[in-house]
Amino acid sequence: MKLIFFSFLFGLFSLYSCENKPQTVSPPMLETKTVEDNSTHSASRSIDLSLLEIPQGGSEGTIISHLGYALSYNHQNLTPNWVAYELTAEEANGQVPRSNCYAEDPDIKGRQATLDDYRGSGWDRGHLAPAADMKWSPQAMDESFYLSNMCPQNQTFNGGSWETTEKMGRRIAKQYGKVYIVCGPIYTDHQFGTIGANKVAVPDAFFKAFLIESNGTYAAIGFLMQNVPEHQDLKASSMSIDELEDIIHLDLFHNLDDAVENEIEAQVVKKYWGI
Repeated sequence: MKLIFFSFLFGLFSLYSCENKPQTVSPPMLETKTVEDNSTHSASRSIDLSLLEIPQGGSEGTIISHLGYALSYNHQNLTPNWVAYELTAEEANGQVPRSNCYAEDPDIKGRQATLDDYRGSGWDRGHLAPAADMKWSPQAMDESFYLSNMCPQNQTFNGGSWETTEKMGRRIAKQYGKVYIVCGPIYTDHQFGTIGANKVAVPDAFFKAFLIESNGTYAAIGFLMQNVPEHQDLKASSMSIDELEDIIHLDLFHNLDDAVENEIEAQVVKKYWGI
């Protein structure tokens, strides 16, 4: 009986802690540049579109910049089109505790997913920019729990195959000093339908791409994994960026010099990735 009582108190404390945290304020962001795809922008935030991790093209969305990552939010699927960020070795060694304070994104105007949509759905609130990559700042940690950074994920996939890509990102950030990461959901057959009253679309699969620079040479690799519980090996899920772009209809790492982009996106140089 005591155990049940204390568990109840802990649940109340956790809820109170999340709902009553002081709001953080982001530092000023760089001015918004001309958008060449179908994206629109939130009036409250802006982003430097020349950053190497920011993709081009794809579905129409609202581009938002938070302290640790940027995203394009799809108001139809109620999930991000993509999430992109740079992760440095120092950031990958951060020590800020995990927040667990899931919340709607205050910078998104219009339709977005809610906590009620996920509650009791059987699907995880799966991070795209993982909390473990945001341990360098309390604000970055808190903002990683915005639902705009989430997609419905199979629970086993979230804590298994998808997590292996997250760990790989931190490993190569430490190895090369930094890594540029872009990831997002893939919708093909909509085989898993939607969840919640707002009909949040459950992705069929997910993609992730890494870009690193080593001794003046760039290298990139892409991954595609299905949103299912079966184990998916990193090596078997890997592909060139050109192959991935043909599937996701995004232009990844387009801010590189064209000659460099064309060379590194056509092949995967295995020595860089340890898989």
